[in-house]
Amino acid sequence: MVEVGKRIEKQNAPRPQITKQCSLPSPILEIKDVDINEHCRGTRWNVGTLDDLAQIIVIIAMGQAMHAARIISELRLDAKPLINQEFLRADAKQALSIKGTTEKERKAARYHRDGLIFEIISWIAAKMSNKKALLLDPHVKSTTQGLDGLMIELDKDQTGIIRATIFEDKCSEDPRRMFRDEIIPAFLKYHRGERASELLAAAAPLLETLNLCEEKISDAAKRILEKAYRAYQGCLATTLDDDCEERRISIFEGFERLDGIAANQRIGGVFVTGDDLRVWFDEVAMRAIAYIDRLGSGEV
Repeated sequence: MVEVGKRIEKQNAPRPQITKQCSLPSPILEIKDVDINEHCRGTRWNVGTLDDLAQIIVIIAMGQAMHAARIISELRLDAKPLINQEFLRADAKQALSIKGTTEKERKAARYHRDGLIFEIISWIAAKMSNKKALLLDPHVKSTTQGLDGLMIELDKDQTGIIRATIFEDKCSEDPRRMFRDEIIPAFLKYHRGERASELLAAAAPLLETLNLCEEKISDAAKRILEKAYRAYQGCLATTLDDDCEERRISIFEGFERLDGIAANQRIGGVFVTGDDLRVWFDEVAMRAIAYIDRLGSGEV
């Protein structure tokens, strides 16, 4: 686990240097299965190298998720954005910065920014875990609403859906409350079919990449609406205090409310940060912005 520094609020604070890449890079995220309870399976993520993570976050925030997916698949952690234009860097920097003239505005901006970063981290974890799956691109704006994530896994022929996983990613100092009051209610709406049209709309551009005939695309789309092919992954950023089996059991209590499916169709994900969740997100945002500045100066 990377040890984070103190929160840096001032705009003119010194920024860290991006370290050089080693010849055998460590994974961007370290992912392993963990125990939760009999109603779901668990996965735990923590950072491999913070600078590598910050660079991938920047590439995605610059609207180049497809290129980021290739970097992740090939472990080319020395890669840069394919398109390095000033307005793209400015957009990414804006998304990763905290704005506002009052403490209330800055607090809200911080929560939005941290949520955006965490959604990108969840996407990276999904891409690392299943390189062949079709993934909905993560949002590039912190205020974007809608489906947090969607992953479609295909059979060996790449023509039929074997699993469609809906993601809900939340970043909060109170992960138990967030899971109980935000994630489960959102999942229940999909489970009851209340957001079926939204789900199909999100899946459509992914299915179109398969170059199948219209009939096969229609058959594949129908499976997304069937519980037998559905999975739900609720992911939460947590601190070191929550990094134990007892806390995971508490956080994900009530997952069985999504009835009629097997335990392996309910996935509880935890991303372990540090002693202070907001300090950690400040740190990764600061390193990401430092990388954007280096891209602008031609240093990388």
